[in-house]
Amino acid sequence: MKNITALFKQLLTPEMIRFIIVGTTATIMQYILYVLMVQTLHPTIANTIAYAISFCFNYLASTKFTFRVKPTVQRGIGFAFAHLINYLLQTTLLTFFLYIGLHKIIALLPVIAICVPVNFFMVRFFLKRKTKKQQAEHTDNKP
Repeated sequence: MKNITALFKQLLTPEMIRFIIVGTTATIMQYILYVLMVQTLHPTIANTIAYAISFCFNYLASTKFTFRVKPTVQRGIGFAFAHLINYLLQTTLLTFFLYIGLHKIIALLPVIAICVPVNFFMVRFFLKRKTKKQQAEHTDNKP
């Protein structure tokens, strides 16, 4: 039991908790928008629009709240790249789950369950990695 408690303490860092809050909010936002739009639009189009809207919220919240880093062009490009990969993965999985017969309202749920953990590591990598300039400054400041 102590091992499980220790593991949870390692995993549930303040950063991870903030990620869960922001990610959950963005995911719920995406899903609600998807459900509203999929009634009249093709599932891929509904997901694309919902994803784009939640992406904007997610970037601002991730930089300001989750990872507490300054939004920069380089971080924005990295964040967008991570989300492009995530979006392509979501679109592929959504198409697959629709193909195997899941209802269009339900099909996005397993997609989200797969893509959220993958996205966390990609976004964290792009937002937290140091630029060459930051690495040089860090090296210059060492005694």
